[in-house]
Order: sequence, then C-alpha cells, then structure tokens
Amino acid sequence: MGEADAGTPSFEMTWSSTTSSGYCSQEDSDSELEQYFTARTSLARRPRRDQDEPVEWETPDLSQAEVEQKIKEYNSQINSNLFMSLNKDGSYTGFIKVQLKLVRPVSVPSSKKPPSLQDARWGTGRGTAVRRRTSFYLPKDAVKHLHVLSRTRAHEVIEALLRKFLVVDDPRKFALFERAERHGQVYLRKLSDDEQPLRLRLLAGPSEKALSFVLKENDSGEVNWDAFSMPELHNFLRILQREEEEHLRQILQKYSYCRQKIQEALHACPLG
Repeated sequence: MGEADAGTPSFEMTWSSTTSSGYCSQEDSDSELEQYFTARTSLARRPRRDQDEPVEWETPDLSQAEVEQKIKEYNSQINSNLFMSLNKDGSYTGFIKVQLKLVRPVSVPSSKKPPSLQDARWGTGRGTAVRRRTSFYLPKDAVKHLHVLSRTRAHEVIEALLRKFLVVDDPRKFALFERAERHGQVYLRKLSDDEQPLRLRLLAGPSEKALSFVLKENDSGEVNWDAFSMPELHNFLRILQREEEEHLRQILQKYSYCRQKIQEALHACPLG
C-alpha cells in the first residue's frame, strides 16, 4: 500500500458475512420511519440489553524503535496474511476488523433492490444529493476488514463503512467501540472521533479477546437533533403531535366520565 497524503485517509476493504440482510422498501413519505420509531422509543434512552461495562485504559506513547518492535511481535503472532507494515515516513499500515451490531435500519438511496456486499464495495459514495430513501437492515453481526493507516481516525473509519454501504445517514448517528474480555467480564468503551484504531490494535496485539472493534448506534442519552435529516425531524413532529392529541383525548374522556358520574349522583340525591 502506497503512502497517502496526510489529510486523506487511505482505505482498502475486504468483506465477509455469513448472514443475509433484511430489506424493507420504505421510501420517504408521511409513514417513513414510523414503522421503527415512536416518540417514546426513539427519543428516550433505551436500557442496555447486554452486560458490557464501560472501562478506561491507557494507551502509552511509543518511540519509533518501540513501534518497529511491536510490529515485529504482532506479525509473528498472527496466522494470516493481515500483517502490519512500517512505512518510510514512520507511519504504519495494517488491518482492523469491525463487527457491525446495528439494531435499527439505515437509510440508503432508493433503488429496485438493496445494495449487495459487492455493490457496497464498489459504491460511488455519499456525496450526491439523495431525494428518495429506502430503509435497509445491514447484515446482522457482519464483519468487515479495513486496511488503514496508523493515522486513520475513528470517525474516518465510520465514514468509510457508511460510504461503502451507500448509507446516507449522518455518521454522527454511529459510534465505534472497542471491546475487551477480561477475567470473564466484557468491557466496552466508545472511541472519541480522533482516536486511531490501528494504534490501539498494535498496542493490544492481535488477540480478539484483548481488543475488538464494534460499530453501534451512538446512543449517548442526549438527542443530537443536528444529526437528523429534515424528513426525519418533520416525522418526529408528526409523531409527537399524534401522541399529544391521543393523550389529550384520554384526559378529556377521563374527566368527562367523572363529571357524568358526579351529575348522576347529584340527580339521585333527594331534595330537602
């Protein structure tokens, strides 16, 4: 892999998945997203269903000699051709594996059929304006191998994954996590946008139990309204209005019933 400009991330991606994807031909309309969201379920933070625990661990700075030694140790421990390589400028390249664990559908340009893995690999990207969208479930627990530079940052990895799958959702809706298994416990930590996944891979070694990467929805507990498209925001407003109207109808019905019972009791009381 040749050297890349400092401002341009370099990616090569290989794809592997044994599961099929779910597809729903749902275009932008008044009903868009309502199959998947209600105001309460989409805007409120959902409880975690797994036992992952957040954890912080240090990533020490390495000298050039230490980086070279680490790369030699890393390459001696792997049983595949996914080696790391040291470049003349002091950077290095290598592979990271990302597991997709998305529970919600993503938005892709509307077409006659969902994008296949081959379409995703050779896709034209997310730069063109999209007027019509289709909701599409990415393959559950699919695993993607990315060939990246040591300076490639977490947000660039997310953008590359979405671009390859033609996903037009805002990248800020997603987050890259590092996962580790220690003493029978599973620990999970969300990477900041500027962290470098390949550097973390080198420090942890090739063991997937020591470190693996997972792409998930970015559920921070706070709603990032800027991450939603205009159709999505309008859809949320419609959902909120209908829920408000239904709640108001139930309240009026309740008080109307109570008023009726009180009036019946008054008429039943003898005068005098």
